[in-house]
Amino acid sequence: MIRVLIVEDDPMVAEMNRFYLEQVEGFGCMGWASSPDEALTLLEAEEIDLVLLDLYMKAESGLALLAEIRRRGRPLDVIVISAASDKGSIQQALQNGVVDYLIKPFEFARFREALDGYRERNRMLRDRSNLDQAQLDALTRPNASTLNEAGVRGATLPKGCTKPTLRLVWKAVEAAPEAAFSAEEIANAAGLSRVSAGKYLTLLHELNVLEMEAKYGGMGRPVQRYRILPEARSLISAYV
Repeated sequence: MIRVLIVEDDPMVAEMNRFYLEQVEGFGCMGWASSPDEALTLLEAEEIDLVLLDLYMKAESGLALLAEIRRRGRPLDVIVISAASDKGSIQQALQNGVVDYLIKPFEFARFREALDGYRERNRMLRDRSNLDQAQLDALTRPNASTLNEAGVRGATLPKGCTKPTLRLVWKAVEAAPEAAFSAEEIANAAGLSRVSAGKYLTLLHELNVLEMEAKYGGMGRPVQRYRILPEARSLISAYV
C-alpha cells in the first residue's frame, strides 16, 4: 500500500482528492494537512510515501513546503495538484523533483494516469536491483509519446500507452523462451504488473502483431496465451 498525505487548504477540494485517491488500487490516504506547517508535523509523525501537494495556500506557498521537504532529505515523492499554471511555479516544482504535475481543474482519468504511472515506477524500483535502458526509459520518460518522441514514423498510441513501456513489453515478447506466452510471464520479464502487461499485449493483438488463444487447463478461468505473427516485426517498427 502506497501511503499518501494530501496537502490542500480547501476542505472540499481535499475531500474530492481523497475520494479520487480511494478509487485507485494500491493507495491509502494517511491524512490531510491544510497548511505547510501541519504537513511537516504529519510527515514527522507518519510514514508517508507520496504527497499530493497544492501550491496556492493561504498560510504559505506549497513550493516552500516542497523545498523544505527536499532540504530535510525526506525519502518521499510529490505530485503537485494545483491551479498554478505559470512557468515559474512549474519550473520550480520540476527542479525540486516532483514526479507529476496536475493543473486544476483536471479530469479523473488524468489523476488515475498519474497514480497508475507512479505505482508502476514504485513497483519496478522496489522489485529490481538493476535496470536496463528500456526499463529506465519507462521510469523517466513515461509520457514521451505525447511529446512526439520517436514520432517520425507517424504512428500514435492509444491514450494511456507509452512508447518506452511498449518497447519494454516488446523486448520481453521477443525474448520469451516459449513460442506461446502469457501476460504473467511477460509481466515478470518486463518488471511490470500483470494488468499493465496485459494491456500492452492486448494492444499488440489489436495491431495484428500477436495472435491470442485461450488455453483451458483444470478448473478456473482459461489462460490467454499469445504468439508472434509472421509480419509482427515490420508492423511493430512503426510504434517502437
